[in-house]
Parts: sequence; structure tokens; C-alpha cells
Amino acid sequence: MSTHSEHLAENIRQLRAARGLTQAQMAKLVGIPRTTWGHLESYGANPTLDVLLQVADALHVRLEELLAPVRRSVRLVRATELPTRKRGEVAIRSLLPESIAEMDLERMVFPPNSRLVGVPHTAGAREYLTCERGQVELVVDGNSFRLEVGDVAVFRGDQKHQYVNPANVEAIAYSVISFLKGPGSAGP
Repeated sequence: MSTHSEHLAENIRQLRAARGLTQAQMAKLVGIPRTTWGHLESYGANPTLDVLLQVADALHVRLEELLAPVRRSVRLVRATELPTRKRGEVAIRSLLPESIAEMDLERMVFPPNSRLVGVPHTAGAREYLTCERGQVELVVDGNSFRLEVGDVAVFRGDQKHQYVNPANVEAIAYSVISFLKGPGSAGP
């Protein structure tokens, strides 16, 4: 079972090595003795909060990342392992195995001549829809926009909308929904 000091030691070792720095160089950046840095990487350190904050700042990471369980450098997630659901005839699959704060990313597979009524999102949400295969028609506010392969439509996601596959072949689209309120979030 890993302890916080083991997580800390392994994380800072990996982060330092990824930046191509020596222990001495990191200690100088942080403003601590080289031996103190060595203790941080040796599982036995019990640093103060101030030292931890200085280390996080020097490595340009959040404090939580230093203490979190060590992440593998690569994690392969098969398509069959990603969250998938059906809404009517349309298959919707998350593009990522983990959520990203304030954002949804999904792949939608539309059978021939199918339709999906979108659910209006929270106020200020923006949606980006792109067509990967076939054609997808986006209907927003009574207006219809036909997307061809590679096209992108940007619209307020907090209004009624629907997606239509007008053709006799399967269509695939990707939707990115941003729930962040920022500059320009009121308009398309």
C-alpha cells in the first residue's frame, strides 16, 4: 500500500526527470538544500506545507498532483470500455475515460435517416458540433445548418436543438460542450 510520502517521492522524481533537471538544479529552483531535495525523493521526507508549495510552484503543478497516486505514463482505454448510451436510435459514446471539469466530449453515431432531440444545457453553455462521416443537419432556433465532413457548427447549447441524419447512410458527429461562462458565452 502506497503512502503519501511514497506518492510524493515518485511524483517529484518523475516530474523532475521529465524536465531534464538534476536534484541540485531542482533544489536551487525551489530554494532548498540539495540534501532536502534528496530526502523528498527518498520516501522518508516529511516536508512542511511551505516546502510542498514551493516544490509545486517550481514544477508548475498543483499541490494535489504531488500527493496523488502515481499515474502511469500511458493508459490504453479500449473503445468498449468508454461510457456508452443510446438515445433513441443514436449511439452516444464518451470520448474520454475521465471527465474534464466543465466539459463533455461525445461521439454520436446516427443510423440512416435518424433524428436526435438535444437537451438544452445550462445557461451559458456552448456546443461545438463537427461532422466526421456522412452529413448531419443541426436545427437550432428554427434554423437548419447542414454539416458536411469536417464542418463545425458553434452554438449556444442552452437552447432547443436537434440533430438529423438526412441521408440513407450512417453519419458520425462529435460534440464538445463547454459549460464554462467566459467572454462571448452569450452569443454563438
